[in-house]
Amino acid sequence: MEWFLHHLVYFIPLGALVVDTMFGDPRSKYHPVVLIGNCISFYESILYKKNTSANHQILLGISTVLLVLMSVMIVVTGLLFIGGTIHPVAYSIVSLLCLYISISPRCLAEAGIEIANLLRKQDILEARRKVGWIVGRKTSDLDESEITRATIETVAENTVDGIISPLFWFVLLGPWGAIGYRAINTMDSMLGYKNDRYLYFGRFAARLDDVVNYIPARLTLVLFVIAAFLCGKDWKHALRIAARDSAKHPSPNGGYAEAPVAGALHIRLGGHNVYHDKVTFRAYMGDPIEPMVGRHIYQTIYLMYTVSILGVLCTMGSTYLINQW
Repeated sequence: MEWFLHHLVYFIPLGALVVDTMFGDPRSKYHPVVLIGNCISFYESILYKKNTSANHQILLGISTVLLVLMSVMIVVTGLLFIGGTIHPVAYSIVSLLCLYISISPRCLAEAGIEIANLLRKQDILEARRKVGWIVGRKTSDLDESEITRATIETVAENTVDGIISPLFWFVLLGPWGAIGYRAINTMDSMLGYKNDRYLYFGRFAARLDDVVNYIPARLTLVLFVIAAFLCGKDWKHALRIAARDSAKHPSPNGGYAEAPVAGALHIRLGGHNVYHDKVTFRAYMGDPIEPMVGRHIYQTIYLMYTVSILGVLCTMGSTYLINQW
């Protein structure tokens, strides 16, 4: 029993992945990420001031981020304290749940598979509608190739946000790191827009999200190349395209997931997108060796899940080494 309790912590990442695979991300107004979003909205409603200077808005945005993180950490610490008071196993269960709600491989897979299935049935209209749920660009005129591109870009890029980054911060800071990362990522998704309201107020949230994803994004690149090898894809081309194109993405981190996927599948990501009737161009990543079709979405999901398993194994090994050291 003592051996089991001592080694239980090493299996938390595996347990979180298993629970996510079994139950996914339940949609509920009481979901912790929804509650974090409510917390963000609460502080924003108090601190956001429209008619004030840019510097003042930045300071108010920083205050919002710090208050949200403090609130989330207090709640997590309280739950872990209660679990630890009950029993070490209860503490581990709370830690597992913190990591489970911070990762989302099944959610990514389900969204991608649904769109790929619609493309296989040649239901382009419904595929356009569903892909519009997961991307911000205009989707009403997209063909199969562009629907596929939008889906692959989303699944690949969110492999960082939804899997590797929470695991990375779990290794460094335990359940506080996983939940803290999820709170930062949620603030970026709610406040990190370059519009009149959030250009300054949300700037710190956006920059902080870039910082906490910086190392995980580059680790994801390595894991995608390894996953390409394990899945029988062109891992050499994945590595070559990653080295050539990763930095072309407008995000400082997004290209490090998308480029190796493009290389592994012999496709080209990037191109013209329409946002609010404004056409923008995103630099190409990869070479158009194969035309993009729905089956490439399935292949991306296989790569994403392989990366998830590799990430979990690395997290378990790193946790063990840190505790031994």
